[in-house]
Amino acid sequence: MDIFLQQLINGLTLGSVYAIVALGYTMVYGIIQLINFAHGEVVMVGAMVALTVIGALAKAVPGMPPFLIMGIAVACAVPVCMAVGYGMERIAYRPLRRAPRLAPLITAIGISIILQHLALLIFSRNPLSFPQILGNRMFEVAGAHISAVQIAIILGSVALMTGLTLLVYKTRLGIAMRATSENVQVAGLMGVNINRVISATFVIGAALGAIAGVMVGTYYGIAHYTMGAMLGLKAFSAAVLGGIGNLAGAMLGGILLGIVEALGAGYIGEFTDLCQVSWLAAGPLAERCADGGNFVLFGSNYQDVFAFFVLIIVLIFRPSGLLGERVSDRA
Repeated sequence: MDIFLQQLINGLTLGSVYAIVALGYTMVYGIIQLINFAHGEVVMVGAMVALTVIGALAKAVPGMPPFLIMGIAVACAVPVCMAVGYGMERIAYRPLRRAPRLAPLITAIGISIILQHLALLIFSRNPLSFPQILGNRMFEVAGAHISAVQIAIILGSVALMTGLTLLVYKTRLGIAMRATSENVQVAGLMGVNINRVISATFVIGAALGAIAGVMVGTYYGIAHYTMGAMLGLKAFSAAVLGGIGNLAGAMLGGILLGIVEALGAGYIGEFTDLCQVSWLAAGPLAERCADGGNFVLFGSNYQDVFAFFVLIIVLIFRPSGLLGERVSDRA
């Protein structure tokens, strides 16, 4: 039972990050039916900018409070990512708005590669240690452990998702976004500035991506120029799982995907502790157990399999996603 609770906590933490990133995908798709595959790289940019700012402040002002340093890092990462999101929409996607759907899709992949290699040139190809300036106090819950960072990620994600929901359903910008989502031409005839709404959608999604990047860097303690590739793919899968174009679907899909990954990796890892038994280590799995039966090697490598397997199963039986039928609720 304690393994289940521990993996559930880990899954909620991971799923919260997936949900935040998935909201960026689902908002853009809900507005202009574009899959922005460069969104994962926006998350990477946010992590890299925050890492640079934290390192610079820690050296320049040694006595500065850690929470203030983290706040300044987030305050720097968010506008940079917002600028990247706006630039992508204005320069790359807007001229292709009336082009065949394949053109902006290929463009998104190209932008993703460009951002990766720009980060490679600026930050180097080596994994970078994300400064762990916050104290990571541990709390015990029914035999499982949850850290202060995990609590902060979960609560922060809930706050961001709540704020975005209120923005979409309670503000003039949100009304304009929902109108544009329903029919771009009619919304334009009703006085909605379509270009401004679409740009705002990219900017808001990029801001969420920047915060998610800081969360990932703080949680795992590492940043890399390719970190956004798999994270973005999984977040996109979460959006599809919940019903792409649906805010609630993106949140639900992200949480479910994180929990499935954590539970799958945890229980497969527990099972592969059998690698420590000599007869098993001498068999076909010997090379997998060469490190002494460390379950992280086996379990974590297969967590991606569980996530995408569940996605495939759901889409076979429900192609529109778990909440995909609620088209009128799209942002």
